[in-house]
Amino acid sequence: MNFLRRLHFDLWYLGNPPWDSGVTPPEVFEFIQSHPAGRALDIGCGTGTNVVALVNAGWQAAGFDFSPRAIRIAKRKIKRAGAQAELFTDDATRMKKVKGQFDLALDIGCFHGIPNKADYLNHLKRVLAPNGFWLMYGFLAAADSAAPPSVTPADLKLISEQNLALVSRRDGFDGRERPSAWFLYRKI
Repeated sequence: MNFLRRLHFDLWYLGNPPWDSGVTPPEVFEFIQSHPAGRALDIGCGTGTNVVALVNAGWQAAGFDFSPRAIRIAKRKIKRAGAQAELFTDDATRMKKVKGQFDLALDIGCFHGIPNKADYLNHLKRVLAPNGFWLMYGFLAAADSAAPPSVTPADLKLISEQNLALVSRRDGFDGRERPSAWFLYRKI
């Protein structure tokens, strides 16, 4: 199953996947401008756009993605930007290659698409430093459906059981009018 999923994502990166805009969202800039720089991990970093933004803001950044092709593109982007960051291929439900703890875990559109969110959250707790933040963007389940990819009410309950305290939530819509939200959690 993982092989087919990885192949699916790699094929998207032959072109321009719709989720990889090449633009760091204002919510990320808002966070990094209001928190002291530290260690950051971009979970599902795609082509590294947000890793570059973090490094440029003084953060020590690492990023990983399920797609080897995305990581190859990200490494070229980091090199062109003259930035230093650790980039590698990994699975967000395993995080085998993630070493150390991070003050910020950034997830833009990864968590909502993972079938086994409990494994993701167990590893997230391991890699977040005490009082570390998890800034996550995801699509929300529509009132009449819990169709993936989405963050469901059951997912939010699962998160609250993981010693992650909700700091803020900002609901909105993506460009196609799908309900979405930015969540900021803090490890307690």
